[in-house]
Amino acid sequence: MDKTNLGWINGFIGVAIFAGSLPATRVAVMGFSPEFLTTARAAIAGIIGLLCLLLLRQTKPNFAQFKSLMIVACGVVIGFPLFTALALQTVSSAHAIVFVGLLPLSTAIFAVLRGNEKPALQFWLFALLGSAIVIGFMFYENRNLSFSLGDLYMLASIIVCGLGYAEGGKLSRELGGWQVICWALVVSLPLMLIGSFYYLPQSFENIHWSETLGLIYVSLFSMLIGFIFWYKGLALGGIASVGQIQLVQPFIGLILSAFLLGEHVSLAMVLVCFAVVLCVAMAKKFA
Repeated sequence: MDKTNLGWINGFIGVAIFAGSLPATRVAVMGFSPEFLTTARAAIAGIIGLLCLLLLRQTKPNFAQFKSLMIVACGVVIGFPLFTALALQTVSSAHAIVFVGLLPLSTAIFAVLRGNEKPALQFWLFALLGSAIVIGFMFYENRNLSFSLGDLYMLASIIVCGLGYAEGGKLSRELGGWQVICWALVVSLPLMLIGSFYYLPQSFENIHWSETLGLIYVSLFSMLIGFIFWYKGLALGGIASVGQIQLVQPFIGLILSAFLLGEHVSLAMVLVCFAVVLCVAMAKKFA
């Protein structure tokens, strides 16, 4: 199979896994503090990542790679989980999904700044159009949205996540996809372990099973497994190009809601999803 197409397949799998991150975080913060959720999910994933690196005897990163890993850790291990957890204390996951429409654009911008990629002008036009369609649709579906502190947290999360995606995608070309996220988790593991114990809830009696499942999901899937596919996809298919797949993430969430929760999927959702997929296809063509 063509390397670029394989990259898009891996990227899509990663996005499908990430689609459950915000709903799972929303559930988890109902029982856990944002600080504990952020540190605990990274600590759990970090321990697993460390075991994988040791068992498979991976070579240690050099100094330049270590600096890149610090950027990845600050972006996707600490920054994005913390800012989204803080935001989801006061806004719904549906509200937060509005901002996910900006993530592909953020990733593409950092792909130019950090990954030295140079997409064609047509790529930027379709990237902007796709982002505008997603954001416009989400605002249409949630007409009562108002700007709040939670929105500022979400904007901050999009910026640091785009940086972490681009830096990790660039580094994956040298270290490999799963190695990048595992090393980034290991780099931040000491701090995350300390934070987990510091913010540990005084009692788990009032923690419901759904909140625990939310923590497990964001620890194993959002923090580790999803990134294995995502970084491999970015490395193979191009950061800016594959990053556009994130435009379909909100709609994957809608599909999951329809099948798992019985929620209604309108004709407008289907039409907008089709338009977004077309923008992604055209962005891929011109990337």
